[in-house]
Amino acid sequence: MSFTTPPRPLDVTALFPQLAPLARTATRLHPRPGSPSVHDSSVGEPLLWPADEPWPHCERPHVSRAASVVHSPDDIRLLCRGRAAAAERQLRDPQASAATPEERETARRIAAGRPWFDGPISMLPVAQLYAREVPLPGSPPEADLLQLLWCPFDHVEAHPRTALFRRSSATVTEVLDAPSEPPVIQADWYLPEPCILAPEQVTEYPNPMELSEELKDQLGDLSRWQGAGSAWDSSYDVAPQEFYLNMLSHAPGWKTGGWTRWGLTDPMPRSCSDCGSEAMSLLTIASAEWDSSSESWIPEEERTNPTSLLLGTPPANFTLIDIAGGYDLQLHVCPVSPDHPHIELVQ
Repeated sequence: MSFTTPPRPLDVTALFPQLAPLARTATRLHPRPGSPSVHDSSVGEPLLWPADEPWPHCERPHVSRAASVVHSPDDIRLLCRGRAAAAERQLRDPQASAATPEERETARRIAAGRPWFDGPISMLPVAQLYAREVPLPGSPPEADLLQLLWCPFDHVEAHPRTALFRRSSATVTEVLDAPSEPPVIQADWYLPEPCILAPEQVTEYPNPMELSEELKDQLGDLSRWQGAGSAWDSSYDVAPQEFYLNMLSHAPGWKTGGWTRWGLTDPMPRSCSDCGSEAMSLLTIASAEWDSSSESWIPEEERTNPTSLLLGTPPANFTLIDIAGGYDLQLHVCPVSPDHPHIELVQ
């Protein structure tokens, strides 16, 4: 599996040379549903986890919301399998029923939910990245494997509580074959669809809000853009900066490195709480691989042979994760020490 980001409409550094030194390399991960092994870079399970290392648990208080209905991970997987079976059935026969009586009964039973659970809760695998396939900003040379887990319950913060683990894969000689799972999870989007990855490197530039006032003014100068000739999209005449934001600055979707995405808030400092160093972007966990404003980033392969989505899944949400109603969770790490706490940012 491989994916290719279409070339950008124009060379933005030819029009704005001041952007050239601000270029950064990001690695788009392109997660797609599949059956990864513990030796693959992936989203979701399984992880190359040492058999003699305790599985992480979240011991912080969890927030029970009035409308919350909790489900077991197996119930959610059963629902997903039912949706996949319905999609396959209707692909073969467009007149086929959207659900069998058995599937409807299963959905009714699961909708009732499970009892609330108090106490420490097993964390869920979210991503596993091998340095041989994906650059890992901030990881020491001896750590060729990055693993991310999160708590499947809401907290006071408006984002999932995450845990990062860096390790040398060569030291894992015996793999845990039955990781601990939580009895229930608070929302189905906490359970990622297992996905394989197709890493691809792209060049990114800062969000307009992170640029100097002088450069922002230049980005708003329509005549500069029109100098690009046919590469300019005249539908952006009323807001040239939006062309830069949507087409040229940073890629959507899951990625490592690159520039921080902003939009929910203005840019804010991301300083390490231990040493004060400016944190750098490690991993973006996205609710979708693209949206209506970023369709120019859709891989060429997806345009000719689109990846199938489960019934009811939002467009381009292959992992089934939904961060705060459609946003991204961005993890930043300290460049001085991997042992310093990482930063969680929703944008």
